[in-house]
Amino acid sequence: MPGIIPHRHCIVCGKAIEPEDVFCGKDCQQKYEEDKKRQRNYMIFMFAMLFGILFLMMFSAR
Repeated sequence: MPGIIPHRHCIVCGKAIEPEDVFCGKDCQQKYEEDKKRQRNYMIFMFAMLFGILFLMMFSAR
């Protein structure tokens, strides 16, 4: 397409940025890291709950 300069979009807010960048600024990068950490903690919690329920089911069947 003529007239459109090469660019990418910030993976957090969607603003147009340079092709070699991933985030538009430090705020978006920090928000991404916080969200990633929150998702990791949620997955750990869910696996712990799953194993807890399985443990209770195994030992309460007696």
